Amino acid sequence: MLALRLARGTHPLVLTRRLLVAAAAAGVGFLLLCTLGYAVGHPAQSSASVLRLLWCVLPLAATVQFAVAVARTDPSTRPRPGLSAIGLGPARLTAIAAASTAVACTLGSVVALLFYLHLRGDITGLPFDGAAAELLAADQPVPLAAALTLLAVLPVVAATAAGLALRPRTAPAAPEGAERAMPSGLPWGVALVAVGLAVETYAAQGASRGGLPLPGGFDGNPAGVLAGWVLTAVGLALAGPGLTHGCGRLLQAVRPGAVRLLAGRVLMDESRRIGRPLGVVSAVLSGALAAAELYGADGGSEAFGPLTVLGAALVLACTTATLLTAALESKQGRTHTTEALLRLGAPPTVLRTAALLRAGALLAVFLPLTWAIAELAATPLRG
Repeated sequence: MLALRLARGTHPLVLTRRLLVAAAAAGVGFLLLCTLGYAVGHPAQSSASVLRLLWCVLPLAATVQFAVAVARTDPSTRPRPGLSAIGLGPARLTAIAAASTAVACTLGSVVALLFYLHLRGDITGLPFDGAAAELLAADQPVPLAAALTLLAVLPVVAATAAGLALRPRTAPAAPEGAERAMPSGLPWGVALVAVGLAVETYAAQGASRGGLPLPGGFDGNPAGVLAGWVLTAVGLALAGPGLTHGCGRLLQAVRPGAVRLLAGRVLMDESRRIGRPLGVVSAVLSGALAAAELYGADGGSEAFGPLTVLGAALVLACTTATLLTAALESKQGRTHTTEALLRLGAPPTVLRTAALLRAGALLAVFLPLTWAIAELAATPLRG
């Protein structure tokens, strides 16, 4: 109840972010219900139903990541002086953030259920002349317990992840010079990318056209290729903070001025906060480019099913929104520093130029890397 009361008085931008989480949750819920409908309509193809359910893990994980990022930037759940005296300490605020996340995801799940039932014709008759009847198994009854169980997965996982990410903890004192180190995930990320590409190349060389029966026109690929893609994506996500930290160091190299020093130092300090979402976006874009180049030339848009397009759009939209939300969180964390610089007489153009330098450095590193990974991922499968 307290979470709902806080939602009524929040800023419109905060409400917009929560509504975006609800929209993403609705998309994931619809994908899960469509998977359930396929399983009900094809009881003899249980393995294909399990594969479709596994494919839903990607948009679900992207939505959970976005929901956690939105919860971290929610101003109503930040500890402030005087709140502990009225019983709103850090632990209570964490519980409120988790409850707000669960409410937003539950709202999206309810919308997904209503839309799914509407397309099946269970509410007002079959719409669109019954075009979606076969896809949603409209001639079969909906197993209500299974549908509610699937729809409850996202709110529970997202609320748990938000609570774990925002839980109060005391950070140990960092040793002197620790803030200048490169994040430790870069070597592991590079190694995983190399291993993923090697696994994919090896699997593609011995591949036959009798691969996994994956939905959306992706059948015919062996399991090794998909495992290589997963390893490459995880590697990019792990290497993101280290690459961002390296961009900050490069900006400060070779007799830097005040603007380059400011831009580079901010990138180094915020490398862990924005580096990982940036690595995830790079992984998603590289996979999308590789799939579009590999399958789009053969069948165009017909090579991808409608649910595959929906899942890919959800993953791309949620990861991009997570990156933008992390950038907003980084900006909010530098509010006091920015105000201090302005009080000392720093012109606003210096801050804007530093922001442009940071964006340019990140684009100069991550765009070629994304294109190169996409090309390397698609090359073994072209034959």
